[in-house]
Amino acid sequence: MKMHPFAKFSLSSSGTSSSSSRRNFVDKPKNRRAWLFVALVFPILILLMFTSAPRQYLSIRRLKLRFRAPAGSEQCKYGTVYVYDLPPSFNKKLLDNCRAIDPQNSLCDALSNDGFGPKATDFQGIIPEDLTPAWYATSMFAGEVIYHTRISNYKCRTYDPDSAAAFYIPFYAGLATAKYLYANRSTESERESQGESLVKWVTEQPSWKRSNGADHFIMLGRVSGDFRPGDHHMDAKSGSSFVLMPPIRQTLRLALERSPWDRYEIGVPYPTGFHPRSNAELEKWLKFVRTRNRSKLFTFVGGKEKRLKDDFRGLLVDQCRDESDRCTVVDCSETPCSDGSPAILEPFLGSNFCLQPRSGDSFTRRSTFNCMLAGSIPVFFWKRSIFGQYDWFLRDDPERFSVFIDENQVRNGTISIRKVLEGYGIEEIQMMRERVTNLIPRFLYVMPGDDEYDDGGVGKYTMRDAVDIAVEGVLRRFKELRLVERQ
Repeated sequence: MKMHPFAKFSLSSSGTSSSSSRRNFVDKPKNRRAWLFVALVFPILILLMFTSAPRQYLSIRRLKLRFRAPAGSEQCKYGTVYVYDLPPSFNKKLLDNCRAIDPQNSLCDALSNDGFGPKATDFQGIIPEDLTPAWYATSMFAGEVIYHTRISNYKCRTYDPDSAAAFYIPFYAGLATAKYLYANRSTESERESQGESLVKWVTEQPSWKRSNGADHFIMLGRVSGDFRPGDHHMDAKSGSSFVLMPPIRQTLRLALERSPWDRYEIGVPYPTGFHPRSNAELEKWLKFVRTRNRSKLFTFVGGKEKRLKDDFRGLLVDQCRDESDRCTVVDCSETPCSDGSPAILEPFLGSNFCLQPRSGDSFTRRSTFNCMLAGSIPVFFWKRSIFGQYDWFLRDDPERFSVFIDENQVRNGTISIRKVLEGYGIEEIQMMRERVTNLIPRFLYVMPGDDEYDDGGVGKYTMRDAVDIAVEGVLRRFKELRLVERQ
């Protein structure tokens, strides 16, 4: 019988013959030395491979170890987050095509550096020199990129969807819809196509099907109204109706400004330009704003809106100029005010109060957070600008750190802003400013560190920032909902 070529080898290598052969091979002096050499050198080679690895690889390796925080541990007591790996058309390609996002102004620089933007300049003489490296020209609409960066490095991230308590959808909806906001030449199909494609993709995922999206969330880098065509200010032929699509309507959404009638929306802070790299930098900034000499009673930073009838911001500009001994005005129609420029930071640092009217079509402004970052007390004229907007971050008691003056009383002249603010005593102002200063860490966005990945936080910064508070709030809310469902 003709045997298979390997059959002879198989038969002769079995039983005691095989065992004896292996023992004789190892027992030979020459072979023993070879095995000893391998046993000694192999671990060293492995160690050298990791210690000499590129910094990026090393960071990813450490991050993956760090992500394995047990869901039941104290630091992940509300569970872990799974980050969807979306097709690039929903995020990365939007950044690659950054020039097309805003037809009038390129956002490429503003969205660079993982959303934090380029290093800020021209702060010399305004802030302590050793704090200037922590300042960036961060766009107010870069939140989607920043949240994606930070949640990808979140201490309670998991790579196992079956163990996740929450699912993050890193779709840059704000960037996708930006070019259609004020361009009426677009068709409905063009405006809605990416949102519809995202909905189709995510609803086909097993994790979505298990819960019908009840444990999913997304971050919107614009105000909620920009995704509601025809809503209070938007032309029905601009923007997109992304948040009105049935699957997204019941998905938890983090937005720069929430609709007060939508329980699935959570207001999150606008990004500022200050991104401390360590606890020491934060403490130095807090000390700086606490001890700052403030020569003016109040400041207004804003431009006149000529297209609006009875423009309230224009009224504030005129009143502030009339009260120049007590008020500083920065007219943004004449002075560049974008991305936290020094032109707006310095007046905020020099005033006890800062006026915060609604911003044209929306009720909230990034200026509110720039003002508070400088340790100045915000003054609101619409309750919707602050009440019920940022409760997770600024707590639910705006009266303790801000002032409310009804805009109608200012318009009809029955109340004077100056007289209202002069009614606050020195001690009361100091107490309110201290409350503002204590809130600063809660609305900052910290850059991921490169040198240290531990369970204490991002890099050498160990305090909770806005992303930590937002994600923990999402996880806590989902956990509470699951407990209710079990009852």
